[in-house]
Amino acid sequence: MPDTTSATHQDLPNLPEPWRARVPGYADIDALVALRRLDELQGTGEAHVDPAGIESEVAGQASWTRRQLVAVGDDDVPRAWITVHDRAAGRALIWGYFDRDVEQIDAIAKAFYAWAEDAAVAMARFRGVTATRLDESPFAGDTRQAGWLRQAGYAKRRTWLHMERPVTADEASLEPRAGVTVRPVERHENGMPVAADLQVVHQMLETSFQDHFNSYRESFSEFVQRLREDPGHSWDHWWLAYVDTDGGHHVPAGTVVCSSSAAPEGGTPGTYVEYIGVNRAARGRGVAKSLLATVIADAARSGRDRVSLEVDADSPTKADELYRSLGWETDYVTESWFKDLDLS
Repeated sequence: MPDTTSATHQDLPNLPEPWRARVPGYADIDALVALRRLDELQGTGEAHVDPAGIESEVAGQASWTRRQLVAVGDDDVPRAWITVHDRAAGRALIWGYFDRDVEQIDAIAKAFYAWAEDAAVAMARFRGVTATRLDESPFAGDTRQAGWLRQAGYAKRRTWLHMERPVTADEASLEPRAGVTVRPVERHENGMPVAADLQVVHQMLETSFQDHFNSYRESFSEFVQRLREDPGHSWDHWWLAYVDTDGGHHVPAGTVVCSSSAAPEGGTPGTYVEYIGVNRAARGRGVAKSLLATVIADAARSGRDRVSLEVDADSPTKADELYRSLGWETDYVTESWFKDLDLS
């Protein structure tokens, strides 16, 4: 199998026999889907793995901003997989998936997390920054992965609720609150979005999240490229909200960006809320509820049966309480584990 990166043999970590590390390729997709499914089953008791998403990470657009390795034995089938995502300046997302039945998996995990740190440092130095944060998100209660992270110098910093809400056909008629107007991002005749609207979405999210935990600036090009990497991406899942002013003008007040989530076996696709943000000056006017009503109505009209999202369990805005009041319930929980590196 050809090496799909510029990594040399010296870049690869040494693993206990009979295991060796290599870069994954297109031929590994089925095995990595199975590995990701195993990881979700271990963490949540169920799995909703999207093979198209795995393909994008390994051999598609999403692979362009990632460095990754797999561990294989004599059969050359991946039984461990680690990815380092160059998310933005000073941020690297680490994703580790490990088959717990492998006898030497503790040693493999240790070597992979050390390699991931070196890869993240190289990314940061290339960007010319003097500090970077490694961010891994294991399932809550996964004491074994927590142990590997603690050994690698990470510390648990936050808890995230992954919530889901069923959608019924009669909710197709839901509308925004009075005084709030919601419209899709405007598109050209060829289906591509109008640049000015995308820039408003980006600016709205940057300003509305600046007081949130772990907030950091992401350039416009990074933001758009990252969301386009998702196979569930569609420009008709982006909306802008406006409120009326005393002078009779409509001013931007909030935005929501969604994607289509994969259908479980024998089921139907859902909608996933990637981001929802409300301008500080417009909070308390029903903007968030109006955006969510729009998303739910769109899902109902499209034949989707659920809307999912992720929320900080310790959010100062108590966003989880809003979601619960609108029918969302916690499906599973993950944690943020950080390692901050000073490169100066």
